[in-house]
Amino acid sequence: MRSAESMLPALTQAFASHFHRSHPAIFQAPGRVNLIGEHTDYNDGFVLPCAINFYTWVLAAPRDDQKIQVLALDYQQHDEFDLPFSAAHPDIHPASDTTTSPIAHHPHYSWANYVRGVANSLLQQGYPLRGCDIAISGNVPKGAGLSSSASLEVALGLAFSSLSGFPLSGSDNAKNGQQAENQFVGCHCGIMDQLISALGQQGNALLIDTRSLACTPVKIPESLSVLIINSNVQRGLVDSAYNERRQQCEQAAIKLGIKALRDISSGELQQQQHRLSPLEFKRARHVVSENARTELAATALQQSDLALLSRLMAESQQSMQQDFDITVPAIDTLVQLVHQVIGIQGGVRMTGGGFGGCVVALLPTELVADVCAVVEREYPKHTGLQADFFICEPSQGALQLHPAR
Repeated sequence: MRSAESMLPALTQAFASHFHRSHPAIFQAPGRVNLIGEHTDYNDGFVLPCAINFYTWVLAAPRDDQKIQVLALDYQQHDEFDLPFSAAHPDIHPASDTTTSPIAHHPHYSWANYVRGVANSLLQQGYPLRGCDIAISGNVPKGAGLSSSASLEVALGLAFSSLSGFPLSGSDNAKNGQQAENQFVGCHCGIMDQLISALGQQGNALLIDTRSLACTPVKIPESLSVLIINSNVQRGLVDSAYNERRQQCEQAAIKLGIKALRDISSGELQQQQHRLSPLEFKRARHVVSENARTELAATALQQSDLALLSRLMAESQQSMQQDFDITVPAIDTLVQLVHQVIGIQGGVRMTGGGFGGCVVALLPTELVADVCAVVEREYPKHTGLQADFFICEPSQGALQLHPAR
């Protein structure tokens, strides 16, 4: 994986070469991994993510006009668009909808819509943007469920606010990124990814109440490592299935007469089971039980109770497999292989939307090499696939590394 030490000089050089200017401000925002609390955020529930030491970097310098020019170094592509003069009537369109974009007909234009979406959402809220030159690069693995898109949105929000001279809190930056993804990009995600990218704390996970946006730091013991293993299973069904699961949860809440599944206990759900179809009951049971597990897991981490954490993460995996139907055989195999090594000394589960992607393990650092060796040897035998490993540190959220000149 490319490091900041190798990537930032290359990005700085590319900025100078492309825009014929130097000394841009540097902004970074991290990706994230969710330790527990899956598909609970859009049900107003609890999640326990941590920011990880893989980042998106945005280099930016102000312009004297209303134009935004963007270089995406990782794709060797560029885009440009004009800011509207009236924030009340923004007129920014997706790159695929306009022939003026240099990448309008390119099959991989989607990165540009995150830039346009973040700018458009800020304008819709009345923030005054100024034109700027932007260069983007990052080392958050793409397509692995580690929120490269949220880290881009948050880094861009920080860059726009800094260069344009208006304050933007971390939570407001996160909400703006979510709005951009929901309304402009078209992905109906919850708030978790953007919020942890904006507000992550070094050495800590955050217990996030996605209804109030209250964030409680949860110290991850220094003896533990965060190991992410990418199954390399293509997640082709994740978008449609994600929307389907969300609709099922919302329908269950309506039938139960509550605002969201966060508002019912396991006992009450059992008593009201007759109101739901068997499938809706399974979906609701996952969310309700996962909320309880997530709060308890935060306590287990704070108390370094690894046996309890192991049980909770195993129960989460089982619930995602049996009640929410979002795991796949390769993911289940990875979880079993890791658990065979770490036992009750740590926890392991699938993380992310499902149908492939990654598993996350919290485990003693001295067991990381053993886990990787077992997975490298056994995983291909069962699946015909090779796994990728990312050893991560719980990291700081978005920040500016270098002031504009």
